[in-house]
Amino acid sequence: MARCLIIGCGCRGLALAGELRARGHAVRGTTRRPERLAVLEAVGVEPVLGDPDRVATIAPSFEHVAVACVLLGSAVGAAEDLRALHETRLEMLLLRMLDTTIRGVVYEAAGSIDGDVLAAGAARVRDACTGSRIPYALLAADPADLDAWRRAARDAVEDMLGGG
Repeated sequence: MARCLIIGCGCRGLALAGELRARGHAVRGTTRRPERLAVLEAVGVEPVLGDPDRVATIAPSFEHVAVACVLLGSAVGAAEDLRALHETRLEMLLLRMLDTTIRGVVYEAAGSIDGDVLAAGAARVRDACTGSRIPYALLAADPADLDAWRRAARDAVEDMLGGG
């Protein structure tokens, strides 16, 4: 059993959490909305109030985590905020992860955000993880097909844990 962190534990994050919990893993999930904490807890996810735009609010949740899933491919907000989320904020998030127990990163590289922004984010993950010798997976499954997306995400996490 391993602990997985889902950054951006919305609808798809909850679907992935269910898959991981069914396989015996502990799941910690972040949300920016306080009213969602009870929803996460009700399905067995350890809830964390944290905003990926404020990395310091998420960094404490890295403790005792084996795999981090960054599921922000369909985040909503102003275009410049979304760009920053997948550029400067993502760089800071990855830098903070490097000196922790995290030994794998899954990055959602598909979603409703502009494809160029997601491609740039994927390149950042690839560069940071390759340079630090941390395994990573770029989740390119279409989020509109929830079943296929959920299987791809689950398999990516299992591959990081050596059980895929």
